[in-house]
Amino acid sequence: MSDILQGVDPSTQASFSLKNRLARLLWGIVYALLFRTSPRSFHAWRSFLLRCFGAKLGKGCHVYPQAKIWAPWNLVLADQAGIANDVECYSVALISIGAKAVVSQGTYLCTGTHDYQDPNFQLFAKPIHIGDNVWLCAETFVSPGIRIGEGAVIGARSVVTKDMPAWMVCAGNPCRPIKPRIMKTS
Repeated sequence: MSDILQGVDPSTQASFSLKNRLARLLWGIVYALLFRTSPRSFHAWRSFLLRCFGAKLGKGCHVYPQAKIWAPWNLVLADQAGIANDVECYSVALISIGAKAVVSQGTYLCTGTHDYQDPNFQLFAKPIHIGDNVWLCAETFVSPGIRIGEGAVIGARSVVTKDMPAWMVCAGNPCRPIKPRIMKTS
């Protein structure tokens, strides 16, 4: 439910439907009173609150209390996915995070942007998909419409503007693959 209104001038009109704005208002109240103030170890409580607002979470997810989720109904977390404090999920469109993926502090997952060539500066959104066993290191920025392949590691403060391949260590601005991620054997 992104409910982006088309053909409106965002300088004079809302970019979202009334239903969307009311849902985000209610979520904002719950977030401020019950989510953000919860003790750090209360992952099950925060998962419950997110599910109440339409998020789809697998077993054992860890969403920390200072994580900011714009629209929980556009969030899908697979089993044991983690979202650290100070992560911003601007979930105008779907954000899907795979099993055992870790989104480190300060990361910004941005599904919404504007058409800068449109006279109305039209807002639009594209989903983000983060594969299983991915690690987004601290303060990574992920652009709308990006897919990050299974097992990839995205280095700290990288700016991801293109899809990243599976099982690669990637970094930079713009982010690019650097070397394969090779797992140690026991």
